[in-house]
Amino acid sequence: MTIEDVIKEIEKYNPDEVEKVRHAYEIAALAHQHQKRESGEPYIIHPLNVCYNLTTFKADGASLCAGLLHDVVEDTDYTLKDIEKLFGKDVAFLVDGVTKISNLHYNSKDEATNANIRRLINSLNDDVRIIIIKLCDRLHNMRTLEYKAPEKQIRSAEETLNIFVPLAYFIGAFKLKCELEDICLSYLDNEAYNTLTEKEEDILKDYDKCRTIASKEVEELLKANNIQFTYRIKILNVYHLYRKLNKGYKLNDIHDLVNFKLILADDEDPYRVLGLIHKLYTPMNNKFKDYIACPKTNMYRSLHTTVFGPDNHLLQFQIKTKTMDDINTIGLAAYWKYFKAEGKTKMQHELKLNYQFFNTLRDLNDVIDNDSDYIDRVKQEIFSNNIYVYTLRGDIIELPNGSTVIDFAYKIHTDIGNHLYKAYINGKEVKLTHKLNNKDRIMLIQREKSTPHKSWLDHAVTSSARRKIKDALKK
Repeated sequence: MTIEDVIKEIEKYNPDEVEKVRHAYEIAALAHQHQKRESGEPYIIHPLNVCYNLTTFKADGASLCAGLLHDVVEDTDYTLKDIEKLFGKDVAFLVDGVTKISNLHYNSKDEATNANIRRLINSLNDDVRIIIIKLCDRLHNMRTLEYKAPEKQIRSAEETLNIFVPLAYFIGAFKLKCELEDICLSYLDNEAYNTLTEKEEDILKDYDKCRTIASKEVEELLKANNIQFTYRIKILNVYHLYRKLNKGYKLNDIHDLVNFKLILADDEDPYRVLGLIHKLYTPMNNKFKDYIACPKTNMYRSLHTTVFGPDNHLLQFQIKTKTMDDINTIGLAAYWKYFKAEGKTKMQHELKLNYQFFNTLRDLNDVIDNDSDYIDRVKQEIFSNNIYVYTLRGDIIELPNGSTVIDFAYKIHTDIGNHLYKAYINGKEVKLTHKLNNKDRIMLIQREKSTPHKSWLDHAVTSSARRKIKDALKK
């Protein structure tokens, strides 16, 4: 990797930033000139790769510079004031956001680690670009993890899987998330990783005839109907397959094992194409998902349908527009591509408006002082296996597994929780302490005289609900 490789990518989408980025490289190269990585390579190779990773997100100039300079303040004699003087407040702010707090401020390495993770997570309040830079940093570190000692490899893989993979998921950076997952698995269970990698090659060979026929038939069908499209055919990533098999699935039971991603021009209608695909191949009626009308909580949008495809194989079609595909692949970072200089503002606005996990993080930060407790609660309430339930209007609400009607009510609104009287799930009345299941449809009834009962604290799972109940009991 050289600076010219990076510059070549930047010239494709943001040539006005080339000179500024080149200057940042010169400063970073000078600052790190006597440092080596554990691989023996010059240290500058790392920030160069981080910057290159950022170009795949079409990152803005400030983020690219921060990617090159992200270790300068932490590891060299340069200060944030130096960075601000050379590159401005925006770059200095981003560099500060990804710079670790020194271990000297804490009694142990674990304390420092928890404080830094908390600081990173809460940077979402100010600027999601910090998370994206850190994810690109972590991606290169994981790609070169082979040079670390075995115990560090395991620790890094576990931390990545527990913290960075969920962060990537929640901001919609699906492609990066999948690569991180697979790398983590290769260190945490190398035997399974190697076995499944070979198995995936066998699956693709088995699907070879199916893919060939489907590609030809779909191309002919859509071209005959004057529909503009591109497509990709993908297999589940290794980690996802690993999780499915560990849950007891057989290969033949995995309906989305191989998926045919149909990417339409933005002015095309995914629902029209869905109808055409269903005329071509018989659908499995219970395997249809409309994530366009009801997006996932990370704003993933697509139509999913599993069909009985050619050569007696199941095939999942994912039908989406180009813009949807960009957001599904790189998440909030897609706003850089579509809004250029306004991208940062747009992605921050979208994060606060539509991403449920953001408000949950903010609530947790407000009520938990201890960093270790905060990280534990984030893992339990946000980064764990969540459930997804529905309001009567069809809105999807994300909650931690084990949540009750009480948690749901307070998630909707404090007043609804404080005056909760009755609840119906899928048309049947249940206790307010009833534990929710995935896909439950919930109706709540309020009464002005109703108030929280002290016993609710024994059943509320979320920190937000517990805090609101305690506040109401004090009145």
